[in-house]
Amino acid sequence: MLYVVGTPIGNLDDITLRALRTLENADLIAAEDTRHTMSLLEHFGFKKPVISYFEHNKMSRGPEILQKLKEGAEVALVSDAGMPGICDPGYELIRDSLAEGIEVTVIPGPSACVTALVLSGLPTDGFVFAGFIGTDNKSRRAFFDRLLCESRTTVCYEAPHRILKTLSELSTLFAESGTPERRIALCRELTKVHEEVVRGTAAELLTRFEQDAPRGEFVVCIEGAKEGARTGAGAGRRVAAGADDRPDAAEEQMRDFYSGLISSGTLPKEAMKKLQERYGISRNEAYRIVKLPEKI
Repeated sequence: MLYVVGTPIGNLDDITLRALRTLENADLIAAEDTRHTMSLLEHFGFKKPVISYFEHNKMSRGPEILQKLKEGAEVALVSDAGMPGICDPGYELIRDSLAEGIEVTVIPGPSACVTALVLSGLPTDGFVFAGFIGTDNKSRRAFFDRLLCESRTTVCYEAPHRILKTLSELSTLFAESGTPERRIALCRELTKVHEEVVRGTAAELLTRFEQDAPRGEFVVCIEGAKEGARTGAGAGRRVAAGADDRPDAAEEQMRDFYSGLISSGTLPKEAMKKLQERYGISRNEAYRIVKLPEKI
């Protein structure tokens, strides 16, 4: 059986009794970072076989772990912190195990995403987890396009060396779309001694961190758009299009927006409707730009 084990995101006291029993009884532990996991095991007095399983060795190590599972080994999958399978290659091992008929179970544990959401003070009745915002311009444009019309709280991860750029882009996006008051909560060092949550608008937080250099990995929680802001606007469309206003560049932005919706699980027909509303274009124009047949 494959045990997907949630581990502490900071404070080691947050580990569950069930997680401890699972790690103690496992035949093998597959870890994102063996050094990190060995420290965790040593803290609790466990000596277990540990092998690495991470983004850059998953293609070779995955089949090896699957073979051990087929032979009856009890394997525990852990990440550096939190729940495996969230923004890490644990998803592929879980998927492949299920495809091979191997039983999989989850040992729940701490989650930076949910912890930050609850701490943010923003609405929790519906939220979107967007993972890492991305580093290339295309993925970032798609993220900001979706964010502009997303009514639910958005939770994402961002690195300290990119947080100022992200806050600057959010400040511009919200100001030009007429919603500069949208609230943001930046969470860092969650569950640790120096846990910090800073709340405010994008502009306020940008000023704060320009004066006080950001440190540590951030979980970013962003308030959802109000109804009027989601369906309105030329200003929002100008922000999404960016500095390049060539027609072909604008159409590329629209295709990115549509692709982002599909990637997040939106059905094609609904995605086309959102595309029309978002950019104020006709049905025929939307189908032409996305290059899909009229019937989907």
